[in-house]
Amino acid sequence: MPRLSYRRALTRALADEMTRDESVVVLGEDIRVAAANVTTGLLKKFGPERVRDTPLSEQAFTSFATGAALAGARPVVEFQIPSLLFLVFEQIVNHAHKFPLMTGGQCAVPVTYLVPGSGSRTGWAGQHSDHPYALFAHVGVTTVVPATPADAYGLLVSAIRCDDPVVVFAPAGALDLREDVAEPAPVPLGRGVVRRAGDDVTVVAVGHLVHDALAVADELAGQASVEVFDPRTLYPFDWDGLVDSVRRTGRLVVVDDGNRSCGIAGEIIATVVERVRLAAPPRRVTRPDGAVLPFAPALDRAVQPGRDQLTAAIQLTLKDG
Repeated sequence: MPRLSYRRALTRALADEMTRDESVVVLGEDIRVAAANVTTGLLKKFGPERVRDTPLSEQAFTSFATGAALAGARPVVEFQIPSLLFLVFEQIVNHAHKFPLMTGGQCAVPVTYLVPGSGSRTGWAGQHSDHPYALFAHVGVTTVVPATPADAYGLLVSAIRCDDPVVVFAPAGALDLREDVAEPAPVPLGRGVVRRAGDDVTVVAVGHLVHDALAVADELAGQASVEVFDPRTLYPFDWDGLVDSVRRTGRLVVVDDGNRSCGIAGEIIATVVERVRLAAPPRRVTRPDGAVLPFAPALDRAVQPGRDQLTAAIQLTLKDG
């Protein structure tokens, strides 16, 4: 089977969908020169009418994408830095996301917001290092965080084909991952997957942290049987899949590269404990409360969640109850 990198999986998904559907267009800052190395080769293959560099105004090109979608296009908007989403929360949430509701379903707004970056990218400091996927899940925008190259391809394809706005976070910590992929295929939105079966504790890991969770599960294999659940889509969330896992293991740990307060980790724990009686208190491994990542790489790494914190959380959960 051919090896496929996460980054090239995104590129292939864009190229395949642009070939399949002429209404798919890609736009954003410096995408013709592939500044984020995701849109490589698209300009040469599809031309400047469908691969459009935009002015340095996130509000302008995000609003433009909404109008283009209402006029029949399927825009894919690339943001080089997740923190830029704060500038366009109004355009995505209050406009694109709500148009179908406010028109009684008379229109569709098929816009995909592709956000490569953050997540284990050190040294990018406070204004470039946010991972705000919980905000979009909170307001009901379809939100996906692929962990593998196959899922990067499959979820991006499904996002582009969706008739509603979808935000696709592609963590920097996953962009250079490679795996054998026989033939990439669409992955349904809203369906999680068990990456590793186990009996003693369920670890929910978001995005690139799935690979840390799998590594920790290997390290603890002699002490505990760890199940790793990858939600893939944060909204809509595969609650039935996760509840099935936790009912079998009786314990829950969540590792999430977002801030602790009002984060997706807290929501996962709250929803599970409403439906499952746990054998021990659940735990979460996240960025510190209200974290702003420092510029210094050593301090940056100390703030971001990692394997040591996850190992400690699993061990504490196994001792309790």
